[in-house]
Amino acid sequence: MVCCCVYCFFQRSSISFADNVVFKDGVIDFMEYVAALSLVLKGGVQQKLRWYFKLFDVDGSGCIDREELLLIFKAIQAINGVEQEFTAEELTDMVFNKIDVNGDGELSLDEFIEGIQADEVLSVMLTQSLDLTHIVSNIYSDIGSEQQFN
Repeated sequence: MVCCCVYCFFQRSSISFADNVVFKDGVIDFMEYVAALSLVLKGGVQQKLRWYFKLFDVDGSGCIDREELLLIFKAIQAINGVEQEFTAEELTDMVFNKIDVNGDGELSLDEFIEGIQADEVLSVMLTQSLDLTHIVSNIYSDIGSEQQFN
């Protein structure tokens, strides 16, 4: 039930985050949901950064390019619905300017993890931009509302 509501919530967003990023095979099963939720809530910094990297690497190439990161930040901002300090474009530029060490326009896993860990400002901004706790609350509220009507 919760997985279905999570999927439906993402489907209602203005950018189809579900289709482009999270649900690459079109579904999220219970174990994927539990694993992702557990990692986000309880995982260590390295684990979270690896998960973020995998999430941001939309095409699965092993690197994050500017367009992928911009897509993710736009999707997160659309889903989040909370006014952000920086636009998705500004945040993308900031990340690449600070951590694309070799200047090739792509972030490797090592560049991403080392760069985010070395820059406290980026680390805080990434954490805040990915904070979707109010979304989870809304999902549970929707579930409660649906159960009242059934």
